[in-house]
Amino acid sequence: MIFWRQNKNQGQQDGEKSEDRLLHPPHAPEISLPTEDIKVEVDRDAHLSESDILDQANPAPVPHHVLSEDIKEQEDLKDHSSEGGWLSRLTMGLSKSAHRLGQGITDVFTKQKLDSGSLQDLEDILITADMGVTTSAYLVKKLSERRFDKAMTPEQIKQSLAEDITGILSPVSQKLDIVKPDQGPFVILVCGVNGAGKTTTIGKLAYQWHMKEHRKVMIAAGDTFRAAAVDQLEVWAKRAHVPLVKKEIGADSAAVAFESYDQALREGADILMIDTAGRLQNKSNLMAELQKVYRALKKQNPAAPHAVLLVLDATTGQNAHAQVKIFKEAVDVTGLIMTKLDGSARGGVVVSLAQTFGLPIHAVGVGENPEDLSPFQAKDFALALLGQN
Repeated sequence: MIFWRQNKNQGQQDGEKSEDRLLHPPHAPEISLPTEDIKVEVDRDAHLSESDILDQANPAPVPHHVLSEDIKEQEDLKDHSSEGGWLSRLTMGLSKSAHRLGQGITDVFTKQKLDSGSLQDLEDILITADMGVTTSAYLVKKLSERRFDKAMTPEQIKQSLAEDITGILSPVSQKLDIVKPDQGPFVILVCGVNGAGKTTTIGKLAYQWHMKEHRKVMIAAGDTFRAAAVDQLEVWAKRAHVPLVKKEIGADSAAVAFESYDQALREGADILMIDTAGRLQNKSNLMAELQKVYRALKKQNPAAPHAVLLVLDATTGQNAHAQVKIFKEAVDVTGLIMTKLDGSARGGVVVSLAQTFGLPIHAVGVGENPEDLSPFQAKDFALALLGQN
């Protein structure tokens, strides 16, 4: 036992000597660490904060990029933010919906003619694009009446569908007609569920009407339940250079509407837009509050509000139908604005809403910039929805 331990200890010692020879080879110069200098530096910098240290540090030089002669690279680095009109932005915004429809149609009709089987497949494709059962069946019937049992290319199918969709959308493609009354402003009540994009839509409209059309616009922050909504509306009001009427959080929304009308009347505003609290269409108490705001405006002017806009989020798909139904019963909705079409593959819901309710669709939104909300054009929308230039 003692002999084994001695052998083990001897082996460890031999190993340590071997490692020492590798680290300190014979005839190597002695290396002594400047411990005192290190200590001085540590003591000197110990009291410095991280920001002090970063301020004293010499920044690494940023290499200068020399533009190559590669045409593709030059094109990638170019600023394209101001290029392209509304149609190009709409096409980009509806690209998800167009891809879903286009790919499905291509898959079905590449090797098939327009028979009962392919028509059923086409109807399924339209339903998955949120056109709804009724609208999808209508479009398929229209197509079969003209082209049944004939060979058609996917592009011909898309073109034909675009024509029929344009026919559905054309009657509801109406720009919001703003005519200032003899007394007081043109009052617009903006409503919708939480997250639909009401506040952003109001800001974009204010920007366009005031900055581009030079109308005198005023905004009222009627959503007194969320501080974030008031703050967001204030940012947009400053951006559009229009006055904002607001009260403390928790104030009566109807009182905000009432007072904002008085102020707009005194200051000679052309347009008064009133934001309302985002509310769920299945909450009767919240809908009752919206009706209270509506009645408060009627007391100021029996003709007010002159327009009631319902803002709908396209990503909700067919749920938008329930929202239109309930809001229309509560406050007599006069028109729709569709938002967030760029974040959804459910652009087909616009077609089913048009056919079901026949309400004017005044504008559609496909982005965050003021220019990304534009008057609704039936043909442009139909072509973009089917990916047709």
